Amino acid sequence: APDLSMRTSTEAAVTVKATPTDLSGDAWRFEIVFDTHSRALTDDLQKGARLVADGGKTHSPLAWRGDPPGGHHRKGVLEFKAIAPLPASIELQITREGEAQPRSFKWSLK
Repeated sequence: APDLSMRTSTEAAVTVKATPTDLSGDAWRFEIVFDTHSRALTDDLQKGARLVADGGKTHSPLAWRGDPPGGHHRKGVLEFKAIAPLPASIELQITREGEAQPRSFKWSLK
């Protein structure tokens, strides 16, 4: 079975945790948690997140169901249209304002 455990990225005093919670059905869901003590979290995940399948094809999120921008702690579910056929691996990228490179979270599916 694939290892779909939580992946963590800490940079610029902001920790981002991503966990695939449902990769079945018509929509794939990822639990996202932001945590910081330095500044308000104003990320727009509808614009800043993308799912990259092997081969490089990118997919934009369908929805963000979670805390609105602001505050030092945010949590929610990022939803994408299911990718078919099932890719061998996926990479969730979250681009954050002021950071040179997107945060990258990778999972092997096969």
